[in-house]
Amino acid sequence: MEKHHHFIIHKPYGFISQFVNTGKRKKPLLGELHDFPENTMAIGRLDVHSEGLLLLTTDGKESERIRSKKVEKEYYVQVDGIIDDVAIQKLKLGLEISIHGVKYQTKPCKAFALPDPPTFHERKKRIRDEESHGPTSWASIIISEGKFRQVRKMTAAVGFPTLRLIRVRIGNIRLGEMRPADVIEVISFDA
Repeated sequence: MEKHHHFIIHKPYGFISQFVNTGKRKKPLLGELHDFPENTMAIGRLDVHSEGLLLLTTDGKESERIRSKKVEKEYYVQVDGIIDDVAIQKLKLGLEISIHGVKYQTKPCKAFALPDPPTFHERKKRIRDEESHGPTSWASIIISEGKFRQVRKMTAAVGFPTLRLIRVRIGNIRLGEMRPADVIEVISFDA
């Protein structure tokens, strides 16, 4: 029986969630964080501007299980402005966004405003100056689907564009105190 490898990582801002750069722009790749075994793949993705929890594995069946709609993914999102109850309710009920130019109705999800800003490590690229650009706030959005830039499109659709997005949980696995670029190898995922 083939021995598979599983990793929990904190993807830093600016990294591409893959091992081969197929684009013209040269951005850092996941392979620069650790010496991963051959055939390691990301379970889902985080876009180059997003940060946080990312799982890697050499087991395709495990990847498929965690990407399924049975496993929740939680994101902390810093948005432009003070998010209100009306916007939170729209997020919870599901709303229409565009995925690659096609209208898509998001599934109902869990969402709530965070009463206090979470504490994360400073990002290399600064978000912005609140004194010059106005206030920001944080929300938690928990989804079980994962369409292209879905959370960013959802917050924009309710009038609160995303400034910073950090995935903090996949199933039962939490980002916790991991620092950007941290890599932990685990025996299995309990997602």
